[in-house]
Amino acid sequence: IPIIEDFFGRELAEKLVKKNKQADLMIANNVLAHVPNINDFVSGFARLLKPQGIATFEFPHLLELVQKSQFDTIYHEHFSYLSLTTVNQIFSSNGLNIFDVEELPTHGGSLRVFAQRKDTGTQKLCFRFSKQLEQEKKMGMFSKNFYLNFQSKIDRIKKELMDFLLETKKQGKVVAAYGAAAKGNTLMNYAAIKQDLISYIVDRNPAKQGKFMPGSHIPIVDEKKLRQTKPDYILILPWNLKKEVMQQLNYVRTWGALFVIAIPQIEIIP
Repeated sequence: IPIIEDFFGRELAEKLVKKNKQADLMIANNVLAHVPNINDFVSGFARLLKPQGIATFEFPHLLELVQKSQFDTIYHEHFSYLSLTTVNQIFSSNGLNIFDVEELPTHGGSLRVFAQRKDTGTQKLCFRFSKQLEQEKKMGMFSKNFYLNFQSKIDRIKKELMDFLLETKKQGKVVAAYGAAAKGNTLMNYAAIKQDLISYIVDRNPAKQGKFMPGSHIPIVDEKKLRQTKPDYILILPWNLKKEVMQQLNYVRTWGALFVIAIPQIEIIP
């Protein structure tokens, strides 16, 4: 498959159209939040799609982020945190119409929208789209009151996690963590957690092993460290993958280790 190494937007779309490379289907999963100029990006889709073409976009839903206190998904790689209402306004202003939406469990709660060209699309509007817009309105997303308690929820999560880590240290227990990714790094630095409370972080990616978490300086190690040290608790930092991680690390239960999730509240899983 040919790969074009360039930033996508209206300018690149125009170049591709001149080469007769319009598309029947365009897919952008977990891209919208990373785009600095979202209007230019979306406009490129409207230009590159064929008259009856369809584009799908998947992105974390701001409604879920706020309701479930998913503050650890807020970090420097993300330029936007999106509701369906906002995405609909952006698309409409840049030549696209959304005609359907699907709710997904990805990243703790995401939306996948289906869009067509505003000038030539013929897909009929699905009831799920109107229903989701109404849900956002009903939940009060467009009032500041919806966001007022977000900080207090984050502070509660921080306190619960610190209380747990300090108590386990007092008891002489060992806590390791799993997943040296952006979510975990955000949580670690906000809670000011260092190696005195979490001994190390396991990650299967060889490129991360032997290095340290930014800010907290907690070492990142290979999974075999778990078998060698047999920690009492394993804090799963990518909570959205907890089922997969617990299945992968099921063997730690042989020495009585427990899994821990910090968001949206402390949960200890045997």
